Amino acid sequence: MGVECSPFLARLYFSACLAACVLQATPIHAADRFAEVEVTSEEIAEGIYMLTRAGGNIGASIGADGTLLIYNQFAPFADKLAATITSIGGDRPRLVLNTRYHGDHTSGNAEFGQSGVIPAHENVRARLITQSNLPATAMLVVTYADRVTIHLNGDELSLIHLPDGHTDGDSLVWFKKANVLHRGDQLLNGAFPYIDLGAGGTVDGYTENLRRVIDEMPADIKIIPRHGPMADIATVAVSLAVIDQTHDIIVSGLNAGKSEAKIAQDLSPYAKSGQGFISVDRWISIVKADQAQRGSL
Repeated sequence: MGVECSPFLARLYFSACLAACVLQATPIHAADRFAEVEVTSEEIAEGIYMLTRAGGNIGASIGADGTLLIYNQFAPFADKLAATITSIGGDRPRLVLNTRYHGDHTSGNAEFGQSGVIPAHENVRARLITQSNLPATAMLVVTYADRVTIHLNGDELSLIHLPDGHTDGDSLVWFKKANVLHRGDQLLNGAFPYIDLGAGGTVDGYTENLRRVIDEMPADIKIIPRHGPMADIATVAVSLAVIDQTHDIIVSGLNAGKSEAKIAQDLSPYAKSGQGFISVDRWISIVKADQAQRGSL
C-alpha cells in the first residue's frame, strides 16, 4: 500500500496549480515565488530519476543518448530544473514529454523547446495551439493518437494515451527495461483525483485508466505518481477502491436527495483523501458535475 501525501505538500500542490493561471500576468512575482524552491532527486532505477518539489514529481532519464524529461512545470522554474538535471549528470533535455496540456506541465516548453523535441498526445497540441502569445519553441512538433515508442539510453519507452481520464490528452510513460512507470495526474498518491471535466476528463475514464494499469502493467513495477511518494500496483488498487467507493456513496446520496453536507458526513471515513488539492466537498462537486454532464442527474 502506498504512503499518503501530507496535507502540507498537498496544499503546496494546490497553490502551484493555481499559479498556472497568473504566471504570465505577474512574471516578476512568479520568478520570486520559485527563488526558494528546493528540488530533491531520487534515482529510481539506473539512470532514471524522480525529481521532486512541492508542485509534483518530474521524471528524467539520463544516459549516453542524452536527457529525457517528463513534464517541465512552470516557466520561472526552468533554470532551477536545468541546474538540478546538471547536478545529477544530465544536460539540456533532448526530449521533453508533455503528459497533459495544463500549465504546470507545459509552461517550461518555451525554454526547453529551444533545444529539445516535445512529443505529446494530439489533444495536447490541439489545446496548446489555441493559446495566445505562445512562442514557437513551446509548440509540439511530434504528436500521436494512441501510443508512440522511444528508444533512448538502452531502454524502450512507451508513451500510451489514457483517454478521458484527468483530461482527454493524458499519457503514461512506461520504461519497459527499467520497469518504471510515470503516471502523471492519473495518480495522486493518497488523495482524491482532480478530473478536468472541461478538458474531456471523466470519472469513469479515470477509473478505467487505473484498472488498465492494474491489469496490464507488471506486478512489481515502480510507479512515479504526479504527487506524493513512490508508488506501486497496490497503491493504484487502493486509489481505485477509494474512488469507486466514494463515487458510489456520492451518487447514491444525490439520487436519494441528500444534501452535499450530509454526503460529506457519509464520506468521513475517507477524510484523509480529501486533505489535499481536492477536498471532500470538491470531490463531491466533481462527481455531481460529472453525473450531470452524463445526464444521470
